[in-house]
Amino acid sequence: MSLIQEYAAKNSSNLQDIFEKIIHNQRLSKEDGLRLYESFDLLTIGHMADLARTNRLKQSNEVDKVNHVYWINNHHLNLTNICEGKCKFCAYRKQEGDNGAFLLSLDQAIEHIETRVDKSIKEIHIVSALNPKCDLDYYISLLKNCKRLLPDTHIQAFTAVEIEYLARISELTITQTLTELKNAGLGSLPGGGAEIFSPAIREKVCPEKISGEKWLEIMQIAHSLGLKSNATMLSGIGESCEDKINHMMALREVQDKTNGFMTFIPLFCHYENTELDSYDNITGIDIIKDYAISRLMLDNIPHIKAFWIQIGIKLAQVTLSFGVDDLDGTVIEEKITHSAGASTGQSLSKDELIHLIKKTGKIPVERDTVYNIIKVY
Repeated sequence: MSLIQEYAAKNSSNLQDIFEKIIHNQRLSKEDGLRLYESFDLLTIGHMADLARTNRLKQSNEVDKVNHVYWINNHHLNLTNICEGKCKFCAYRKQEGDNGAFLLSLDQAIEHIETRVDKSIKEIHIVSALNPKCDLDYYISLLKNCKRLLPDTHIQAFTAVEIEYLARISELTITQTLTELKNAGLGSLPGGGAEIFSPAIREKVCPEKISGEKWLEIMQIAHSLGLKSNATMLSGIGESCEDKINHMMALREVQDKTNGFMTFIPLFCHYENTELDSYDNITGIDIIKDYAISRLMLDNIPHIKAFWIQIGIKLAQVTLSFGVDDLDGTVIEEKITHSAGASTGQSLSKDELIHLIKKTGKIPVERDTVYNIIKVY
């Protein structure tokens, strides 16, 4: 018996059957997930999550990547915050005429890319708002110009919510809309807009947003067209642990069908400037549990990402011992989380990311959007 197994056997016998499943690469059930959330044995949960992470690599003959932690040189581009949505947890959205409302014209967006985006970046990440002035033609022109100016840069853009909106105002199907965008240069989709799939929670905090079922349907269509995507879960909006596990299991079911999700990103509500009170007052323990338990439940999604912008660089470092293997990236000019009071910086340099990762005993690996390795440091 290894030291880690011995520790679990002595200190957390109520989780030992789950530990055995992880050792033997067996899928966890909903009941297992709920027990993990109920447990206060954070270290054992973390040990299991990290074991699950390394087991995945061993099974796929990637033992050389066991200590890899990934990051990407990326730039966030937010084109407008004028939004028809009414999500109560969103501090970013504005109505036209509000103080701080903005919309980049197509010419302004192109100028921004020309003058403010480093030509060496590997990904430009475009997420904005539901604004009828940013229609399909606007985005097709933007994508084409982006590929003209940054031919070697991957474009990850448009949440499933934005895709549904563009399809609706263009009177096109989801498939037609995604095909048009892909032909113009779209490379993959981010995972935003998933929030919590629970209808009861969505009715309370984002009743006008597409349903969880529709979000999953759009992702399946995207995957069928060869567009990979990320997946997310937003905690701190009144959800229960059961809501979280149901959310993960729904993602796992889709991944079994499509294998299109590249990474799962737990997100956490920031309440400043929103219509929500601090529902759950999310703690560091809650955050760590979401990362570790998602690694344990989502056995078919390759990567778990800690978005340092949301949780801070120090806690992000800690998550690397709890099943996480990705710290996102340089994230230049992020606006959405900062609108809700995030106190982190808006970017990290390559050297800062490398330093943070090395201090955890891991190996920094620069990647592209679809996890091709660019350089091992």
